[in-house]
Amino acid sequence: MPVPAAGPLLDRLAPTRRAELRAKCARLAELDDAEFGVRLLANTPTHEGRDPALLRRWAEAATAFGAGLAADGGTHGPAPAARVVVRDGGMDRLLLARYVSRPTPAVELFADTLALGEELAELLSWRKWFPAGALRAAAVAHEQAHCLLHRDTALRRGLRDRTGHTALRLGRLRIAGHVAGADELAAHGYAAARCGLGRSPLLLTAALASAAGALEEAFGED
Repeated sequence: MPVPAAGPLLDRLAPTRRAELRAKCARLAELDDAEFGVRLLANTPTHEGRDPALLRRWAEAATAFGAGLAADGGTHGPAPAARVVVRDGGMDRLLLARYVSRPTPAVELFADTLALGEELAELLSWRKWFPAGALRAAAVAHEQAHCLLHRDTALRRGLRDRTGHTALRLGRLRIAGHVAGADELAAHGYAAARCGLGRSPLLLTAALASAAGALEEAFGED
């Protein structure tokens, strides 16, 4: 995105563009959190054409599984510790963080996207949902949830059972199937519960996409 790297970005938008961004994000906030889960699943390969009601059930189940994992008091072991590396370059892909296993396990935090998220939460008066500093903590927790699921076969089986997807049925035999995207929703649910967020991180992700679009359009005109 061809925008200056230093200083607040949203302040550089014209007042009319900021007002449009606020209005667009206000409409997003009117949606319930499950709707963002439905959208994530609907945009995941293998789910094309699936009934939205089914996607909603899966989204709610996977998110609740992640929240329960955060509240289980360490039954499945402590959250994995990994080196945290802060870098820029997340804006183009709207990445807040990602886990890398090589050369050594690490959570990469993208400072530029996190900074925009903090700006946006302030601009939209969403601090009641996303307190200052909570985005960084939630981004790390999200990646920790992926690590927990990756290392624990029983947890992955539990997530499959919670979503209730049947991959194959032979008479009375039922084989539970993996729901693509369920692990991502579980990680969002884990992060929200672990960090005490008032809304799903997916709401802020959707708002970030709107903000990034507004910035790109504005700076592209310069």
